Amino acid sequence: MAEKQIKTIGVLTSGGDAPGMNAAIRAVVRRGLSSGLNVKGIYKGYNGLLNEEIVDMTARDVSDTIERGGTILYTARCAEFRTPEGQQRGAEICKKHGIDGLVVIGGDGSFAGAQKLANLGINAVGIPGTIDLDIACTDYTIGFDTAVNIATDAIDRLHSTACSHKRVMLVEVMGHRAGWIALHAGMAGGADVILLPELGFDEQKVYDAILGRAHKGKPHSIVVIAEGLKFPDKTRVIDYLTEKIEEKTGIETRKTVLGYIQRGGTPSPYDRNLATRFGGYATELIANKQYGRMVCMQKGRISSIPLKEASGKLKLVTPDNDLLVQGKRMGVSFGI
Repeated sequence: MAEKQIKTIGVLTSGGDAPGMNAAIRAVVRRGLSSGLNVKGIYKGYNGLLNEEIVDMTARDVSDTIERGGTILYTARCAEFRTPEGQQRGAEICKKHGIDGLVVIGGDGSFAGAQKLANLGINAVGIPGTIDLDIACTDYTIGFDTAVNIATDAIDRLHSTACSHKRVMLVEVMGHRAGWIALHAGMAGGADVILLPELGFDEQKVYDAILGRAHKGKPHSIVVIAEGLKFPDKTRVIDYLTEKIEEKTGIETRKTVLGYIQRGGTPSPYDRNLATRFGGYATELIANKQYGRMVCMQKGRISSIPLKEASGKLKLVTPDNDLLVQGKRMGVSFGI
């Protein structure tokens, strides 16, 4: 019996928003339409799928969206979809609306949901979209470059006031489980101390690094901290160190938490183009009946891997990371 011809694809964004998601949606829609496919947008991620918030999409719907941050399809958490009953209902709704292939744009949790749908017979493909860069098997994710640019710009600005007032400036960047933003933005921004959740830290080494600079005539320092670095009692490291650094070094210390600023606003040109490549490739995978896969970048080339290889696996900073190693050789302290 001949395999069913692909006629309709769906696209949704799930989990945290990331700059460049709209460029990916745009690519899926435009590439799908150019291949003669119908494209349906699903609002509010898996929550919208279960509520059947599903609409037909045209090229006009994605016009003037490549430069916009966030996601025009919106995103939401969905506790119900974590249950077998919710997943079964999601699969039935996809079939009800004639969705032959589903493109899921998001992070690890989103891919776990896509894998569940794939297990229930829904032809799913994933596109990695998260500023944290913590998805396994891909060199880049949509949104990471923009987040690093924003964080680096903030660090650049903090240098000015740190130098002017001879202060220690602490800046917390996003990175719930992985310290990629802290590492890349910290190194690009010339930070003196970079603290990552994967490595932990010895607080005395942080004080020593700051005092060492002061003894060399540099009483100002920049300390970059990933938000995922917390004490066992959940105390935020930036709160603790802001007080302790001043106490231990005698240097006035201030903190800045960037928060959601890193996830908002205009995506960088790199993220727009990466998302365009990912979105077009994902649509081609479905059109070619290559399902259950995640689009990825490996060694500069766009390809794909089985969803199950990426789902549930974190990509973390390791001590042998090239950028980290070079930072240590150049005198950057990682608190270890």
